[in-house]
Amino acid sequence: MLAREVTGTSPNLPEQRSLGLLDITVRRNAFGRQIDSFNVPLAVAGLEGTFPATFIRAPVFERVGAGVEVLATHDERLVLVRQGRVLASAFHPELTEDTRLHELFLGMVGS
Repeated sequence: MLAREVTGTSPNLPEQRSLGLLDITVRRNAFGRQIDSFNVPLAVAGLEGTFPATFIRAPVFERVGAGVEVLATHDERLVLVRQGRVLASAFHPELTEDTRLHELFLGMVGS
């Protein structure tokens, strides 16, 4: 929803609309179908330890513009990025009791 460009859309569905707020290209469902969902401890720039990331039909960020900071990768794929006050993840931070990413976001928009 935040990317300037979205790839990997199904030819049977309408074009994926986007807000274009991040200078990135996203490929939908890059990690597979819902049955391929998984959890992984993820190293995130700015957080101590790892973050319990849940990937469900997850996209991947294939291209990032010059102003986009990559905060996390998984298997060399970009999965957490930030540009200005916009934060985007390929995983679901709301599905864990770990609030550190939410706190990071609140710190970004509150400053």
